[in-house]
Amino acid sequence: MLFSSITFLFAFLPAVLLVYYISPRAIKNFVLMVFSLLFYAWGEPKYVFVMLASIIVGYVMGLLTDYYMNKEKIKAARWMVALAVIINLGILFFFKYMGFFTENINKIPHIHIKAVNLSLPLGISFYTFQILTYSVDVYRRTAKPQKNIINLATYITLFPQLIAGPIVRYETVAKQLEERCENVDDFGEGVRRFVTGLGKKVLIANMAGEIFDTLSKLPKDQNTVILSWICSIAFTLQIYFDFSGYSDMAIGLGRMFGFKFLENFNYPYISKSLTEFWRRWHISLSTWFRDYVYIPLGGNRKGTAKTYRNLFIVWFLTGFWHGASWNFIIWGLYYFVLLVIEKVWLLKKLDKWPKLLAHLYALFFINFGWVIFAYDKFGELKTAVRNMFGFGGLSLTNNYTVYILLSYGIFLLIAFVAATPYPRELAVKLIAKLEGKRKEEDAGDKSSINEESGKNNVVKNVERRGLAAGIIEAVFLLFVLLMSTAFLASEAFNPFLYFRF
Repeated sequence: MLFSSITFLFAFLPAVLLVYYISPRAIKNFVLMVFSLLFYAWGEPKYVFVMLASIIVGYVMGLLTDYYMNKEKIKAARWMVALAVIINLGILFFFKYMGFFTENINKIPHIHIKAVNLSLPLGISFYTFQILTYSVDVYRRTAKPQKNIINLATYITLFPQLIAGPIVRYETVAKQLEERCENVDDFGEGVRRFVTGLGKKVLIANMAGEIFDTLSKLPKDQNTVILSWICSIAFTLQIYFDFSGYSDMAIGLGRMFGFKFLENFNYPYISKSLTEFWRRWHISLSTWFRDYVYIPLGGNRKGTAKTYRNLFIVWFLTGFWHGASWNFIIWGLYYFVLLVIEKVWLLKKLDKWPKLLAHLYALFFINFGWVIFAYDKFGELKTAVRNMFGFGGLSLTNNYTVYILLSYGIFLLIAFVAATPYPRELAVKLIAKLEGKRKEEDAGDKSSINEESGKNNVVKNVERRGLAAGIIEAVFLLFVLLMSTAFLASEAFNPFLYFRF
């Protein structure tokens, strides 16, 4: 089931909200767990049992880890953590990577292993990492073991973030699982965030995806160098609005049920270096690899050579985590090389560059990185790169290029602006200006009335300003919701890009 579907918006979500809010506190987690399992089973009922098996392993090993830690049997506790990691990563490997390794091993002469054709369980990469997080956090004593399996299952299966993240660490929500408080303000903020994410996905990401799909399939006699760049830019916009839109919806849904998830994106396309980009993009994943792989390997504490070794491992795994395909590995190592170059000498130079030039540098390599990411077949990737740099025998432009620019140029420009904080900053300034003007009116009103009535008048004006801003925001969100619903009613199935990971 998709967040961006009529079924979810007007059937599933209202039902779960109704049942959740009329249920007593003692069973709210149970209600969320049941609905989350139904949400997951809607598309892949057979793989519910795979997820439940992973949860049971994590639960049992967590309790055993804590037991041995309390007995000061550290070696035995480490074995429990190791078993949890091995079993859960083994399940992930079997479903996600077995086919990849079999395919590549079969390329060796005289070797033939029967291929295992399995569909990838939705969200397995995300919920596996969350179970690993729980196991390690219990061992590190940064979180207490969860003795109530319903609470742990709720954490793992929680439908707002189950399929495509963000990767929510157990220590972040451990207390919220048992002591959260729902209120009108949080619910309203959750609705605002959810509708914003829905608009990102349906109104921007899907349109950018259509442009990419159209241009990536153009025959050679219609394609041009400029169209190849527009194609890459369209994917760059699609993947940001698609994934950040999902994260917004997940954070918003969590807020509706009293959970406060950490942010996953912070306007990554305004970065002036690739190092900064990875502080802003998919924050939950990059910090996960930092805290659970890079630092345990030694980080930068054991000399230059081992620091680069650790970075290589992290970026190899980051690429491979995204998919069982060589282009993802290349994409991860692409960032490894560029980030090492920045770390060694380029970052200091970038600080002295004009901001616009540094920004264009970052955007160029980010965009090219998404080209590697987009094509999982080497032939298609090679053709795309050759076309972009004029080695594919294409002309610079043609009449179709002009048509595409006239048809989609304004949309692409609006999408780029929407990927920055400037629209939000502009809205804040306009509201502040409006409030400043009304404060002057309030001051004039108070000069001609007594103190008590003046206080009442100020309160009324404050309420009026808040009400006016609320009405404007509500109208805007309603417009986004109606537009998104209209598009959903007329579109074919269009899942989120990160569902495949």
